[in-house]
Amino acid sequence: MEARDPELRRELDATLQARAELGPEYETALVDSFLDKVDQRLDSTTERRVRRHLAEQQMAVARNGAQPGRQPAGTFGERFGFGAVSLVLAIPLSAIGVANAGIEGLIVAWLGIFGVNAVHAARTWPWLRRKHADSDWR
Repeated sequence: MEARDPELRRELDATLQARAELGPEYETALVDSFLDKVDQRLDSTTERRVRRHLAEQQMAVARNGAQPGRQPAGTFGERFGFGAVSLVLAIPLSAIGVANAGIEGLIVAWLGIFGVNAVHAARTWPWLRRKHADSDWR
């Protein structure tokens, strides 16, 4: 519904004119009638928007076979950002590991970093996505 709907404006003007002619005893009925018209207009507009949104989702699914509401796993930005954050966090983790446990601490820190990155990378492997297509595993 547009902010300046001419039809609704005419309805409001007619309601106000009827109130002026009929008096305050009919005010409640007139206001209720006008609000019912506004409610019907809102319902039809909302319904139209929902149908359009559902149609757009169905078109997107038909075009690329993606599931509705799911983003494709492993976009370049996501992978690049995750890798960059892993490398930045690897520096203090390595220092903490070496300071507390020597070379063994460094190895444990890097195995942990490798494990987190491996799990993140596994999300984009097609054979795992097919295997877990029925679940919400991401």
